[in-house]
Amino acid sequence: MRLKERVALVTGAGTGIGRAIAESLAREGASVAVNYSRSRDAAEEVVKEIQTSGGAAFAVQASVAEDGEVKAMVAAVEKRYGRLDILVNNAGWSTRIPHDQMDDLTDEIWDRTLNTNLRGTFYCVRAAKPLLLKQSGSSVVNIASVAGFSGMGSSMVYAASKGAMITMTKSMARALAPAIRVNAVAPGFVRTRFANWPSSAFDEGEEQTPLGQLAKAEDIAATVLFLAADAVTTTGETIIVDGGTTQLGPRSRKHV
Repeated sequence: MRLKERVALVTGAGTGIGRAIAESLAREGASVAVNYSRSRDAAEEVVKEIQTSGGAAFAVQASVAEDGEVKAMVAAVEKRYGRLDILVNNAGWSTRIPHDQMDDLTDEIWDRTLNTNLRGTFYCVRAAKPLLLKQSGSSVVNIASVAGFSGMGSSMVYAASKGAMITMTKSMARALAPAIRVNAVAPGFVRTRFANWPSSAFDEGEEQTPLGQLAKAEDIAATVLFLAADAVTTTGETIIVDGGTTQLGPRSRKHV
């Protein structure tokens, strides 16, 4: 097991990509703190699944947008396990607003998106830093998005928040080196309930993907595991996992 005796904290781990990450790290031996903001039942289900499989986990509530709650969450991890080796900043929020409908992008949406996706990541890293510094080989993995490269996505502010997260990943990697590695994963479309995309949007995205398939939550989790466990000389990087669309462009039908 690559992560035996290690401890990981995964934010937004009750559903979707976060759940896949938590379960993947647990299978490799990590004790996992499963963070949730509102989805308590889902988080408890993840914990039960990990424990049933022989792993160690507990659920911890906190809104990453609230600094005090983040500090209490990290304190709970320390009390439970006495250490922290891996922080995965997965918690995020968005709502779908066409980019040309700027009047619909209210201050409330701006604040909630940036507070969760960007400020929340900063709060978590800042709170976790003292614990991470105590362990050799500690790692932070931020879950960004290809929207941070393309400027597309569920809303203009969502894309902006993920672009800023990619930049902040570099800043954090410099600031925390050499003791803590900081990297990011940028998923493309993944079939989860995030932002309530219709199934037709996923189908269209899959058709345009050069590899002919969308990345699954488990694919994102595998990349996180690689960065946390294996990529010991990698920091400041963002790995795109989207079937090749961002780098190669959409698949042309005439070439299929």
